[in-house]
Amino acid sequence: MVRGLVTTALEAFDLLLLSYFLVANTIYLVFSLVSYWRLRQHRLRWTSRELGAVMRSPATPGISILVPAYNEAMNIADSIRSLLFLNYPLYEIIIVNDGSTDKTLETVVRSFELVRAPISYQDLVNTRTVRGVYRSIANEDLTAIDKENGGKADAINAALNAARFPLVCVIDADSLLEEHALTRAVLPFIEQPETIAVGGVVRLANGCKIDHGRVVEVGLPNSELGRFQVVEYLRAFLAGRVAMSAINGLMIISGAFGVFRRESVVAVGGFQHDTVGEDMELVANLHRHYREAGKPYRIVFQPDPVCWTEAPESIRVLARQRDRWQRGTLQVLSRHRKMLFNPRYGVVGMLIMPYFVVFEGFGPFIELLGYVLTIVGVALGLIQWRFAELLFLAAVIYGAMLSLAAVILEEVSFRRYPRLGDLIVLGLYGIFENFGYRQMATWWRVRGVFRYLKGAQDWGTMTRKGFEKV
Repeated sequence: MVRGLVTTALEAFDLLLLSYFLVANTIYLVFSLVSYWRLRQHRLRWTSRELGAVMRSPATPGISILVPAYNEAMNIADSIRSLLFLNYPLYEIIIVNDGSTDKTLETVVRSFELVRAPISYQDLVNTRTVRGVYRSIANEDLTAIDKENGGKADAINAALNAARFPLVCVIDADSLLEEHALTRAVLPFIEQPETIAVGGVVRLANGCKIDHGRVVEVGLPNSELGRFQVVEYLRAFLAGRVAMSAINGLMIISGAFGVFRRESVVAVGGFQHDTVGEDMELVANLHRHYREAGKPYRIVFQPDPVCWTEAPESIRVLARQRDRWQRGTLQVLSRHRKMLFNPRYGVVGMLIMPYFVVFEGFGPFIELLGYVLTIVGVALGLIQWRFAELLFLAAVIYGAMLSLAAVILEEVSFRRYPRLGDLIVLGLYGIFENFGYRQMATWWRVRGVFRYLKGAQDWGTMTRKGFEKV
């Protein structure tokens, strides 16, 4: 009798797990189809002539680029050089040294001829103490702020206080913007005045050749971990975020690259210090603020402004990153739980938040427990092989098809990987990631849930190798 009850319970759970995988993957299939349609529209909509008009128009808004930096001596000079070569009519660069313990500040001062200058800006958002401000002799639009360590959000807020222009672009110090990234990112602000935030696509610089802060040859990472992440990023940006943006339900603008209306960020109190997911927290705050105020707004994802960043290529560092991402997601969902199934918050409250709760919050537990119980059930003869095969098709084969769809979206839209061999390799890694890598990533996320419940707030050390130079 006990065996019968156990078998019934296992079959019920596996039926739930089967439904979970089918629904999750079908949602992503819909995302991919919507994204394909939107990406084709986008390519037809914005021509080089219109981009040229943006460059020449006196109505094009100025942008302040905010770059928080903590122990970024290895890449900071290349990142700043990439920003100095941007093709945009009016912008400034504000580097914030957030109490680095390496030579980040010294590298910036030496490389770009900075000298100490008087402090003169408003404290619109509270931050840790600013120790000094430096301005470049060679380029008057380059500023560096040296402050006590307060975390990434605090560093961004310090730059936000010093910003002169109505739009602010937030990027990571280990990231490189392409020459026309700002020109493409500003288009929604010009076309739709109610736009308050725009996210760009983040691509991996691992395996690419860098010359003076610019990607001159696109390639794939040499490591298996890096290649799996390329597929993940394609799926997340070219499928998920394009589709969510289409219904004004975008919940994440990557901290590596996003453009915001400065007044909107100040209105919600800037970036929050007490979270490890400050980028998602800001977007949730913006949705909530504008919905509660009854003001029209748009939060948009643009698929062609490109930011290149270095991804972790060791299991230990990647595990820390995914742990932190999971904790950040749970913090945001918990803080903004009043939006869940609340029609006042429109598509975000009724569709997007429930999706994140089920598939990003509880999803890792459901997946990991499902893998374990299915293997045990089959080994003990409590679950039929046919059902296990059906589960395998729903979870692994369906997931592999979606990864392949993300690679196809890359090929039919932007073709950043010019070699056919690279696309074939990405397609194969999109299949292989479902046989081990996905399960490993699920475990990292489960660990992140446990650490969130314990109240962990640490970022963890993100060790970097540096960009590959020509």
